[in-house]
Amino acid sequence: MAHLRPAISWKGNTLHADLSQGHCLAIPLDHVHPQVNAFFAPLYEAAPVKVGDWTGDTREGAPVNFYNIRLNPHGNGTHTECVGHISLERYSIHETLGDGFWIARLISVYPTLRDDGDRVIENVEWEEGIEALIIRTLPNHQDKLVRQYSGTNPPYLHPDLAGRMAQKRIQHLLLDIPSVDREEDGGALLAHRAYWQYPEAPRFEATITEMAYIEDAIPDGLYLLQIQIPAIELDASPSRPYIYPLI
Repeated sequence: MAHLRPAISWKGNTLHADLSQGHCLAIPLDHVHPQVNAFFAPLYEAAPVKVGDWTGDTREGAPVNFYNIRLNPHGNGTHTECVGHISLERYSIHETLGDGFWIARLISVYPTLRDDGDRVIENVEWEEGIEALIIRTLPNHQDKLVRQYSGTNPPYLHPDLAGRMAQKRIQHLLLDIPSVDREEDGGALLAHRAYWQYPEAPRFEATITEMAYIEDAIPDGLYLLQIQIPAIELDASPSRPYIYPLI
């Protein structure tokens, strides 16, 4: 498996995915160490089940570790969401994501600093045929792994760019910011709506992954993308995007 390089036909060329050089873009959920957080969500928690004198932890004499977890997908780290995030109708990410791999372009950008202090992703270019876009914002500090975003007005995506992505049939959008929209926008959610074309012509199979982390050692370029999630019937789920270089 480590040396498998499947061939992919794309735009008249044959590309090979190097499955021995995969990169995980997820921020691990860790209840012991400092953790990333956004939108004033309760922190991710994991604790052993307690029944009477019994505690589900091997360090306390149990034969197994038997933990409960509590998390908020949107505020507790890397997550993937579907149009159900903003729709009146109920759609789940498990239902809409599907399986498979997608050809992705990783692009690093400096958000535009506006006069009002907002930092907005406005200028991103990609070629025809790309199915997924991965956007790494610069500067790319490692503190993105533990950053407390709440109340800081993080960078966000210009709704016109989100609309262009929809027109160009970008199916999966991945970013290293908490949301494609401004932290406080009065509930307008213009970029979400433009990307999903909601409510006019909803793109049910399109997804957005937020709060990913793309380390500096991963160069911009073409990749084969897979998005792994647990089977949760909810608008969003913790996720583990994985990319493989295309040669």
